[in-house]
Amino acid sequence: MTLSPAPAGVAAIVLVSGGLDSMVAAGLAREAGYRLFALTIDYNQRHRLELAAAARVAQALGAERHIILPVDLSAFGGSALTDLAIAVPKAGVDGTIPPTYVPARNTIFLSLALGWAEAVGAHDLVIGVNALDYSGYPDCRPGFIAAFEAMAAEATKAGVEGRRFRIHTPLIAMTKAQIATEAARLGLDAGMSWSCYDPTDQGQPCGRCDSCRLRAKGFAEAGLIDPALP
Repeated sequence: MTLSPAPAGVAAIVLVSGGLDSMVAAGLAREAGYRLFALTIDYNQRHRLELAAAARVAQALGAERHIILPVDLSAFGGSALTDLAIAVPKAGVDGTIPPTYVPARNTIFLSLALGWAEAVGAHDLVIGVNALDYSGYPDCRPGFIAAFEAMAAEATKAGVEGRRFRIHTPLIAMTKAQIATEAARLGLDAGMSWSCYDPTDQGQPCGRCDSCRLRAKGFAEAGLIDPALP
């Protein structure tokens, strides 16, 4: 799913985690002609590799600004990504919401993106959520996105004055294979991105967490080689 062409000079706040999905979503926003304002949340996650990847992606895509905003969700815990005492599962996706779910993460992230959007006069937000080849996180579904848009219309000065915010989710109905194919079509180096939840001591993908498995499945089904693998 591509994005409709943006009017000249229109900015979009793009959530860039450093992962494959957010990279492709940002690439589609650039292709559509948006000026990119990249937002990365440093939530004191399990490792720092995806933050370095986010910086690479934002630079490669020519973001006008890239903010890495610290919001320490490890103070709350409740997730294998914010509490080292909770193990990252390695058995594969099983239809339940796994412990790598970070409580209300996309609600928090989109709220921060919304705040920046209103501050700079932007009305377009881009997030790389996916509801097909995913781990079952509830905040990746279309219903959540629609509810957040409705909330934004009620909760902001811009919204009550009639300037509605649009949350673009160009990957929400794509398979991981389609996402990998889009990365190649856009000319993006997927090796810039980072997906693994639990890297090895040598800084390599573990190959067994849900995120690694879904990424590997996507590249295999697309008939592509993942340049992020050693």
